[in-house]
Amino acid sequence: MKSFGLPLVLWVLGLSLPSASAGPVIPGLADKHPLSEAEAGRLLLGELKCAACHASPPSALPDRAAPDLAEVGARVAPEYLKRFLASPEAAHPGSTMPDVLASEPAEERAKIAEALAHFLITQSPKKFDPRPADPKNAPAGKALFHSVGCVTCHPPRDNAGKERPRDGAVGLGHVPAKYGAAALADFLYQPHRVRSSGRMPDMKLTPTEATAVAGFLLGAPGEKPAVVQTDTKLAAVGKQHFQRLNCAACHKLGDIPAGKPVAALEGSDLAHGCLSRKPGKGPRYVLDDGQVKAIRAALAAKAEPASDTARVALTLTAFNCVGCHARDKFGGVSEEIDPFFTSGEKELGDEGRLPPPLTLVGAKLRPVALKKVLFDGDGVRPYMATRMPQYGEANLRHLPDLLAKLDAVKPVAFNLPKPDGATATERDREKEMRAGGRELVGDKGLGCVACHTFNGKAAGKKGIELLTTTERLRPSWYFHFLQNPGAFRPRVVMPSAWPNGVAVHTTILAGDTHRQLEAVWYYLSLGTSAQDPSGVQNPETLLSATDAARTYRGRSGVAGYRGIAVGSPERLHYAFNAETGTLSAIWTGDFVRVNRGGQGSGNFHPAGRFVQLAQDVSFHDLADERAPWPLRPVMTKEVPANPNPLYPKNLGYQFQGYHTDDASIPTFMYLCGEIEIEDRSVVQLVDKKPRLVRTLAFDSPKDRTVWFRALTGKIAAESETQFKTGELRVTAAPAGPTVLRPTADAKANELLLKFAIPKGKSTKVITYELLP
Repeated sequence: MKSFGLPLVLWVLGLSLPSASAGPVIPGLADKHPLSEAEAGRLLLGELKCAACHASPPSALPDRAAPDLAEVGARVAPEYLKRFLASPEAAHPGSTMPDVLASEPAEERAKIAEALAHFLITQSPKKFDPRPADPKNAPAGKALFHSVGCVTCHPPRDNAGKERPRDGAVGLGHVPAKYGAAALADFLYQPHRVRSSGRMPDMKLTPTEATAVAGFLLGAPGEKPAVVQTDTKLAAVGKQHFQRLNCAACHKLGDIPAGKPVAALEGSDLAHGCLSRKPGKGPRYVLDDGQVKAIRAALAAKAEPASDTARVALTLTAFNCVGCHARDKFGGVSEEIDPFFTSGEKELGDEGRLPPPLTLVGAKLRPVALKKVLFDGDGVRPYMATRMPQYGEANLRHLPDLLAKLDAVKPVAFNLPKPDGATATERDREKEMRAGGRELVGDKGLGCVACHTFNGKAAGKKGIELLTTTERLRPSWYFHFLQNPGAFRPRVVMPSAWPNGVAVHTTILAGDTHRQLEAVWYYLSLGTSAQDPSGVQNPETLLSATDAARTYRGRSGVAGYRGIAVGSPERLHYAFNAETGTLSAIWTGDFVRVNRGGQGSGNFHPAGRFVQLAQDVSFHDLADERAPWPLRPVMTKEVPANPNPLYPKNLGYQFQGYHTDDASIPTFMYLCGEIEIEDRSVVQLVDKKPRLVRTLAFDSPKDRTVWFRALTGKIAAESETQFKTGELRVTAAPAGPTVLRPTADAKANELLLKFAIPKGKSTKVITYELLP
């Protein structure tokens, strides 16, 4: 490896103690956070991992893991790695990494840092890729960086690419020296692989978007990093330093054990050690005066378990939820970054561009809805540019139950009718409520459709989809919110149709406020079976795929709530159900008919004769070939609510989005447990007849066996690799063992393919051919 060289040695020798104004940057503590001084100190103790070396009572939050160093040699440029190890604060101001070499003689620091770098680089099976970013990606990356929410934790940049520093923002000036384009894009795409604690959230960037943001952050290509030639002897010395400095206390690496904890935090001498200006042999945290004071307040306070309220406050601050969301009197978007929060529906006002408040959110959202937002990235505001970041279920698993426990509104009971009521009176009441709810929602009633979409259709503004209301909200919150929206969200543009609890429309349901609110709730609970209200009857639009593939997202009977239709110029099209991860329909001819034109809006249905495939999950780890396939829940009149709303997630499935190539062909990305799957289908012409060739690319952390449900219906085997129904032929080669077995329907069976997935990357190919 290239040595430090004289300039770096002189730089190390000239290190001085940073000023008292410096300090590790914890974004959530910078603005209006809900913590007391002692609670802020307790949060700092966790964020700085003080308990890695000191015995300490259990934290109120899941333990913050240090970055994974297993492949740091492939991620980080060697020269930057050495400089960072020599002085984290100098290489990356605001870093939470302590200076573990602070007590070493100045002339030894460069040598130790170099040896540590050699050791860490040898641990990575891959080499660092120094290739720079493509400058053409920078404009798109700049737009994404400033719109999706990155500026909540990082400084925005001016037109020249220079950061505009602000308190509490984690500067990224060190990034060009640290990363190559490929490594940074990979990190931005899946940050939890390296930093599992979620402080750097997953912003749901596609690979293309991650590449663009990386291009923006790296800027113009600089000096090409030196070629690395590791020295095994120096690496061995580095390993000894790694053990001696107890780096394994924070960074688990191989079989290197962590040292035993030293003195307990509680009752320690607060005038010495890490909190002093001269910490002695311990690591040096460059804390500012306020941070030192807060930590001392935490250690001086009586040690007792955090209350539920404190746990919520600590969580929202640690993950900087308060940087976007207000809860009670704290948090919210600051004036400095407010202009970067934008919307495609400007007429919706602030609620169309700013993340919603978290005040009473536990009383607002049903538990399943809240978990889908936090853990699956579900959203109901497609017009909002800012994205809901994903912090990882392991880090926020405690939050939904705490919010539900703490937040409450006055309970309200709804007496909802049944369409098939036992008596004529009950059936008449059902009809009256359905009609009343429909009239209230329509443009001749309260005009809800003027600002909200209904079943994907819009008469005016395209606000939150009304048919998600009963799936997301708790009835009591809905009841109180609609009577006084401004009390729950100040400056909301939504009017009240029941000011002070009095109905504006006195001719509908006798002007009874409770009955009207109950009727609207019931009508919306009917879902897609609810007849359109007045004002949303939009003509259908025929979409075509002419010169390139075309992708359209929306609800569909052939692909579910999160349907994606993909059309091809060869006029063979398919639908993908992103809720369950399955190819769910194939057809030829015209592409799709939608309720209104545009990308990602409204319902769609195939414009040609289609073959419907199963919409259950496609992959599962069956105990054996006799085990029943887990079928998606079916709602009936007797069971109108989804009995298992987390059905795909409970089976290990999670949709990760998709990206497109130069021909606009999408590749869908999803998880089957720990296995990452990329699913890409292209149309090929064979004897002038189109076939859909589906390539499933797997990336597994270990050898696994999974089953793939390839086909259902009345299936006949034409060979060991070819099967057909009356409408479709499926070829699965090379696929492995196949099982053709009956289903609960005596007239149908199902084709299961047993995939032996090796560790690492592998592929399987499935071909679909429509029969005449």
